[in-house]
Amino acid sequence: MKKVGLLAAALLCLHGAHSQTVNKVAEPADWVNTLMGTDSKVSLSNGNTYPAIALPWGMNFWMPQTNTMGNGWAYQYTADKIRGFKQTHQPSPWINDYGQFAIMPVTGTVKFDQNKRASWFSHKSEVAKPYYYSVYLADPDVTTEITPTERAAQLRFTYPATDSAFIVVDAFDKGSYIKILPDEKKIIGYTTKNSGGVPSNFKNYFVIKFDKPFTVADIWHDSVLVKGQLELQADHTGAVVGFKTKKGEKVGIKTASSFISFEQAELNLQREIGQDNFDATCKKAKDSWNQELGRLAIEGGTSEQVSTFYSSLYRTMLFPRKFYEINAKNEIVHYSPFNGQVLPGYMFTDNGFWDTFRAVHPFFTLMYPTLSSHIMEGLSNAYNESGWLPEWASPGHRDCMVGSNSASLIADAYLKGIRGYDINNLYKAILKNTENEGPLSSVGRLGVKYYNTLGYVPYDVEVNENAARTLEYAYDDFTIYQLAKALNRPKNEIDRFEKRSQNYRNLFDPETKLMRGKKTRMANSRRRSIHSNGEMPLQKETAGTIPGLYSTMCKAWPN
Repeated sequence: MKKVGLLAAALLCLHGAHSQTVNKVAEPADWVNTLMGTDSKVSLSNGNTYPAIALPWGMNFWMPQTNTMGNGWAYQYTADKIRGFKQTHQPSPWINDYGQFAIMPVTGTVKFDQNKRASWFSHKSEVAKPYYYSVYLADPDVTTEITPTERAAQLRFTYPATDSAFIVVDAFDKGSYIKILPDEKKIIGYTTKNSGGVPSNFKNYFVIKFDKPFTVADIWHDSVLVKGQLELQADHTGAVVGFKTKKGEKVGIKTASSFISFEQAELNLQREIGQDNFDATCKKAKDSWNQELGRLAIEGGTSEQVSTFYSSLYRTMLFPRKFYEINAKNEIVHYSPFNGQVLPGYMFTDNGFWDTFRAVHPFFTLMYPTLSSHIMEGLSNAYNESGWLPEWASPGHRDCMVGSNSASLIADAYLKGIRGYDINNLYKAILKNTENEGPLSSVGRLGVKYYNTLGYVPYDVEVNENAARTLEYAYDDFTIYQLAKALNRPKNEIDRFEKRSQNYRNLFDPETKLMRGKKTRMANSRRRSIHSNGEMPLQKETAGTIPGLYSTMCKAWPN
């Protein structure tokens, strides 16, 4: 356990100076506010988070869904209605979701349309913790509770006295399948809905088991309820099951999913929940968060500072997502988001290294070395399966952000003593990045031929974010230089990256003391005009092209 004193806590959060001082934190998971950062929308990036009900780095998350199907801002604090409780794999609203489905309780009449089934709620009746979520839904008069495992979850619904209690399952649009098995009190299905970065055979298979027999069992598609039919594959499918309930009766659900098969989903459910009741799963989830969050203990801060600290630490432990499963032979396997095959070994996803190479992954190497080793193995597998190192994966390659910062992650892990993966394979992948553009602008190095010959990426060659790319390539080359030395690579190779690591100097403007974009033709003046300090001056008409918004560095916001 590491201790962080008052000064460090104060640097994290300077407000709340008059709050009571906290000198010991016994249950760090209870200090996390998962609603922090949820007051956001597309026009105001004010956190862009959602209250993820999850285990650290879990394969599946759950969340209350206030927005419409496909909207990246799926939970917004200012909303007053919940449309469902969604299994999600969304890393950010800009990247959006994949492999999602939703569950929603209703009463009175069957309402499966996402707007008609929506219910009013209040934050006053909402409890949002990493390991437990609860909310009262006013329209059906039902309290919903959720607690997670890595690949499964339990949901519990407290109903009023009614002979018309229902649960709606929504497998979403863009291709889905549903099947009700009344004798087994079970629903199975799959969803193919995604926002990109998946092979053609992508499916998220799910299984939902109930602890109460059905009195109603119907399927639906689009806006049509199909009575008497128990199985359907269509663009947008779902199911409705119903039962009679007494006042205060609790109906429980155990659910899990898999990217591999229905059988693997069943195995995930049995392995992670088995015969555990809701409270047992909740305790295990809380213990897991306390263990991981408890590696850092803070003291001497205000209650607001402690909450901010652990709420932020919780966010660092959500991604990259574990994109692997454990098969019947107890082997680590994964569905490859790059080639669609089921292959051995670790895989992680839902991470953009432009966002995380500076702090999060170096933090992992210090505090979670085993996790870091598994992430490195996952990167090696990604290279083997796609031919490229991922830079923004969700779940496969996504065309978003700049740089080739995977090199920084790999070098940092190896130089800090992280082992247990094929460093030579990763180094080969790094070298490929330094000489090639990839199939997407975010993979490999866009503008690499200019960078390697001129020492920078010009802004007049139709390569966006050229100044940013130059600066990040130079930093990445510095990390490669350090890694090459540690691996005893040939001297000319070491020298090459040492020289390229200084390319950032080519964008420094001595007059403004800023980094500025540069035109290609400046290279022609190299022989004629060298600044007295050895650097080439920039012309007055040059201008940088680094967009200020995250959205401009991604191709689109998929719906």
